[in-house]
Amino acid sequence: MGDMMSNKIKITSDFWCRYRNLVRTEMIPFQWNVLNDTAGIKIEKERLNDEGIPSEKSHAIENFKIAAGRTKGTHYGWTFQDSDVYKWLEAVAYSLREKMDPELEKKANEVIELIADAQEDDGYLDTFYSILGIEYRYQSLAGSHELYCMGHFIEAAVAYYDATGNEKVLNVAKKAADNIDANFGPEDGKIHGYDGHEEIEIGLLRLFHVTKEERYLKLAKYFLMERGKHPDFFREQAKAYKGPNALSGIEKAADSYFQNHKPIMEQDTAEGHAVRVVYMCTALADLAASTNDSEIYEVCKNLWSNITTKRMFITGGIGSTVSGEAFTLDYDLPNDTMYCETCAAIGLIFFARQMLRIEPKAEYAQVMERALYNCALAGMALDGKHFFYVNPLEVNPKKSLKDPGKSHVKPVRPSWLGCACCPPNLARMITSLDDYVYTILDNKVLINQYIASEAVLDINNGSIQIKQSTDFPWDEKDTIEITNKSDEVIAVGVRLPAWSDEVSLKINETDTIVKSDMGYHYIAVRPGESTKVELLFTMPVLRNYCTPLVSEDVGKVAISRGPIVYCLEEVDNGDNLAAIRLPEDASFTYSFNHDLLNGVGVISTSGKKLTCDTSDSLYLVSKPKEEDVSLKFIPYYAWANRGENEMEVWVRE
Repeated sequence: MGDMMSNKIKITSDFWCRYRNLVRTEMIPFQWNVLNDTAGIKIEKERLNDEGIPSEKSHAIENFKIAAGRTKGTHYGWTFQDSDVYKWLEAVAYSLREKMDPELEKKANEVIELIADAQEDDGYLDTFYSILGIEYRYQSLAGSHELYCMGHFIEAAVAYYDATGNEKVLNVAKKAADNIDANFGPEDGKIHGYDGHEEIEIGLLRLFHVTKEERYLKLAKYFLMERGKHPDFFREQAKAYKGPNALSGIEKAADSYFQNHKPIMEQDTAEGHAVRVVYMCTALADLAASTNDSEIYEVCKNLWSNITTKRMFITGGIGSTVSGEAFTLDYDLPNDTMYCETCAAIGLIFFARQMLRIEPKAEYAQVMERALYNCALAGMALDGKHFFYVNPLEVNPKKSLKDPGKSHVKPVRPSWLGCACCPPNLARMITSLDDYVYTILDNKVLINQYIASEAVLDINNGSIQIKQSTDFPWDEKDTIEITNKSDEVIAVGVRLPAWSDEVSLKINETDTIVKSDMGYHYIAVRPGESTKVELLFTMPVLRNYCTPLVSEDVGKVAISRGPIVYCLEEVDNGDNLAAIRLPEDASFTYSFNHDLLNGVGVISTSGKKLTCDTSDSLYLVSKPKEEDVSLKFIPYYAWANRGENEMEVWVRE
């Protein structure tokens, strides 16, 4: 099973470089201004009429200043407000890894000093309790998010240490982890519990990978395995709690909301809050990969299978309901009331990456690709300054405004959100994209994503150089140059795309028979040798159908090309999109439009649209007439960049 890798990867893809530059030049500075309350923007609530959402300001940096004793005041914001700063810092770390920037590094170092000042002498780190009552810490774990926030800090610290060698940030992280270790565990006198929101487990495992300190691995495993053994834990804490309001009432949520309904080793369906589920699964798969534990891997496989074959939207989105931002049941995938939180798609990508460390199955890389190019990417506007929390598959702006059950479905991306977990999560995802292109498994290297890049990957006895040249996701080929600078034969696995109907390979200019081994074709590269691979994959426009068990999509079709799911938008196709039908025999024309939406592939076809009788009759005894219409599909990730519009992914056939 593979270890987390040390690598030097330079992404050269036009498509992704635009996004990565946007994050560095627009998103990171913009988020900095938001965290410091100097952005001059309106912060929108994720759900209208919810008085409980703090949305006056971020106050996140100010919370640290107060906790550090630098200024006077009180805490403002969610119990998890600190994590916005930590995710910003993590995105900065990856951005500095890609391109050093002394000004940005100076700012980040000042933030690290501030965090260190806010840390308690015993290592505890959480501004909410440092400001409002340190004596109440760890006593309201259902909603306090203390461990969640420290998990995010540890992730940021490891990333920043890796990128810059900054020892201070790593020491603050170790001190925080040691405090958690001193307070939680199976021993007498310690708390036998865990956080309401999984994340500390991911952080502790990352800290283990960089320090090789077994205690951190053991503690991560304890948190995972303790979960669900004592479902009343949160309620019992809440009864005794006398401290400041740490999302009080959340402990009344169903046990499944917290993945607390039964021990993790007995769970085989994805239940409850979708982000919590995939964060739990990410840590679980990391644990399985790091300890060669086949039983834990079985649990991961069961949860993976349930999510991806019964509970995942075609865009790679997950979470079927706004109530608890949660999974519901198999095949319940509503298009206009779903949740599909940006963070949940990102969490699914994290999960897929860890699964690839255990077993080289292309299906993990394919789901990663689907979530990445569709649901995750849709979470950010093309300007890098507006963000979706929720990623719907069908929108009518009037219904979003008037129907309380759809108020979470925004027709345009707000500048920022009261619960701001998604924008900084997306920033750290895009800036760390180089970690998702390859997987190293002993003497194997998997090429998971077709992203133009130049890589030097460390392997057992030396390194391997890989250069990918491609205009993916629009281009139908990827040229891969591999040089083995180790002293053993390396098997390089090239992923064979499932969305292509014809894949061909040339190795050193010679046509090669494609052989699939769990979705990868392996090429043996001998020590000191270089190999040139030309991977050609047709990208037909595909009609996608859902199983009839998904009632919302019966009789409907969704259009895709390559990894990208397409949609109809009102600006191109008029309003009342539900009246449109795509005939079974309609043929498609694909063209690339450089001037539209920063350059996108567009799919054109002809369809039918029901005409709307302007009489006052609501119900008719004769069938409405149809007229011929031209239809234009754009990539789903690029919708909502041209004002308020209706949008639809699944179209009647």
